[in-house]
Amino acid sequence: MTQSANFPLLAGTAPLYPGDAVAALILVEGSGYLMQLRDSRPDIWYPGHWGLFGGGVEPGEDPLMALARELKEELELELHAPEFFAEFHFDLRELKLERYFRRFYIVPISHAVATRLVLHEGAEMQIFAGESILREPRVTPYDSFALFLHYSRHRLAPKGACGIRN
Repeated sequence: MTQSANFPLLAGTAPLYPGDAVAALILVEGSGYLMQLRDSRPDIWYPGHWGLFGGGVEPGEDPLMALARELKEELELELHAPEFFAEFHFDLRELKLERYFRRFYIVPISHAVATRLVLHEGAEMQIFAGESILREPRVTPYDSFALFLHYSRHRLAPKGACGIRN
């Protein structure tokens, strides 16, 4: 067994296809963020990592429609009043690819709704307190950054604010 076999991210040889994507910061009332442990398959992005629920935007599909479809497929969760949170842009033209986005939405749910969810994709789902998920070593990088921005939003200063300290 090779060293990379223990690291599915490095073990894969199949092509990975970047594309526009959506993700939900699912906030379970007073408990934290609902996360998905991604399968340990080397043919997917960040296998064996914790990530937000969501997925690719299909051609001609609106991002909110994609989010509703993905949450229905992955959790049997009906999407109600998601709130736009952030969007990251990836410019991969130097790699002979295109520009892509990953759009994040806040999706609050109750404990009652959380107990009725059925996991159809991924190895596991778990609710993490904000600080706990930010301490996890294996979280998809873009989702980790979105979680940090949401959890630490009180620390974010507007452009032009001078906050340099010695």
